[in-house]
Amino acid sequence: MKTKTIVLIHGLFVNNTSWKEWKTYFEAQGYTVHTPANPGHAGNPVDLKKNIPADLKDVGFDDVVDYLSRFIDTLPEKPIVVGHSFGGLMVQKLIDMGKAVAGVSIDGAPPKNIVAPFATVKVVWPVVNFFKGNTVFMGSKEWYHKAFFNNYTREESDKLYETVAAPESRKLARDPLFKSSAQLDLKKPHEPLLFIAGENDHIFAANFSRKIAESYKDKNSIVDFKAFPGRSHFIAGEKNWEEVAGYVLEWLKKVS
Repeated sequence: MKTKTIVLIHGLFVNNTSWKEWKTYFEAQGYTVHTPANPGHAGNPVDLKKNIPADLKDVGFDDVVDYLSRFIDTLPEKPIVVGHSFGGLMVQKLIDMGKAVAGVSIDGAPPKNIVAPFATVKVVWPVVNFFKGNTVFMGSKEWYHKAFFNNYTREESDKLYETVAAPESRKLARDPLFKSSAQLDLKKPHEPLLFIAGENDHIFAANFSRKIAESYKDKNSIVDFKAFPGRSHFIAGEKNWEEVAGYVLEWLKKVS
C-alpha cells in the first residue's frame, strides 16, 4: 500500500472543521489530506448554528455515500479513509465498495446488520426520534456534555459546544437503521480495517466497537481493534488526540 492520500470523514453533530489538527498532523508526515464536508455541512459551526442550511434536513445516507464516492473518484489514487462516528460507518461502506486501500473507524457507527445496544439508542433517541420527521436536530449544550464532551467540566464543554457543535439531519442519523444500502457484506475479503474505541464513550461503548470489528469474518483480511482508556466520543478532538493519531500512523505503516 503505497498510497499517500488520506480522506478524513467527519461524523454527525460536527463537521469537517473537527479534523483541522489531524490534517496538519498527517500532512507533516508526508500525506496529502482531504477533509470534505458532507452535503449540507460546509462552513463554520458557529455560523451553521445561526443559519442552518435549508437543504440539511433532506440529506440522507445515500447522499453522503454518493458524495464521498464521487469525491474519491476525482483523486489521483485510491485513498486511506479515516472516519469518526457516522464517518466510521462511511469508512466501512467505502471499504465494502472497494473505494479505499485501508480504513480506520474511530468510535464508528454500526452497519444496518449490527444492532446497537440500548445504551446507544437512549443517547441518540433525541436525534432519531421518528415523531420529528425529516427535520434538523440541534443538540443542547446539556446533550453534548453527556454525549460528546463528558470528559470535560460543564464550563469547558459549553465552550467546545460553541466552536465544535453543528446542526444535523435527522434523516441522515435515521437512515442507517432502515436503508438496505447501509447493510454490509461482513464475510467477503476486504482491505485492512482498524477499529478504535474510547473506553469512556457514551454513544458507542468500547465493547460494542469490538463487536463490530469481530463481525468481519474473512480470515485472510486484516481487522484490528484498539481501545483507548478514558477517552470519550470526542476522542479525535480531546486532550491527547495525538496519541490516537500516532497509533493510526503506526498501524498504516504496519499494513502497508
